[in-house]
Parts: sequence; structure tokens; C-alpha cells
Amino acid sequence: MTTVLLVDDERLIQRSLEKTLLRAGFDVLTASDCKDGSEVFSLNASAVDIAVLDLNMPGFDGMPKPDAGFDLLVDLKKQKPNLPVVILTAYDEVNKAKDAVSNGANAFFVKGREQGLVELIQKILSGN
Repeated sequence: MTTVLLVDDERLIQRSLEKTLLRAGFDVLTASDCKDGSEVFSLNASAVDIAVLDLNMPGFDGMPKPDAGFDLLVDLKKQKPNLPVVILTAYDEVNKAKDAVSNGANAFFVKGREQGLVELIQKILSGN
């Protein structure tokens, strides 16, 4: 069973993505900000195969922060350097995509095409 850590502060989006991933056969762990995401990951690090992180969400101090997903990305990579990570955003921002990849993310995904996310995760995990 493949386990996905999904961190997004928007409840409806988190539920929608979680349902899509569950239907696709993934195990899903959820969190709604950097602090919770890091804690959930720490408790389940050996089980988590890939992380899907929202770009803009509350940071480690609980306050909303643009690009907080990058902070969590760095934190998770410290704990598990080879962890594949996908950064989620609501906007198609090419510069952010480049930042995500230069920060160690495997990919960047614009919210709203859930099935595309499943395909992206499968592609990353199969090593293509």
C-alpha cells in the first residue's frame, strides 16, 4: 500500500484530494499546516512514500504564510532526504514551479484536476 502525506489548509480541497487518492488505492495521512504536517510525518516517516504539500498555508508558527509549503518541504527532506514531494498551488505560476523544483520538489501541480494528481503521483513513484 502506498501512503501519501497530504497537507492543505483548505478543508474542502483537502477532503476532495483525500477522496480522490483513496479511490485510487492510496493510504492517505492528512494535516492542515506545516506544524501538523511535520508531526504527522515524524510519526509515520517510514510509511510515507510521497508528500503532497500546499504552497500557501499556515507556517510552523500557525500564521498564514505564502510559500510555507517550501518550509515544510525542507523539514521533510531533512527527515527523509529521498522523499518525493509534489507542491500544490491554486495558481499556475511558472516561477513558483521553478522554485519548487529548485527547493527539492519532484513536481508542481495546479489544484483542480484531481485525476491528474493521481497520474502524477503514480508517475513519480514508478520512477518515470
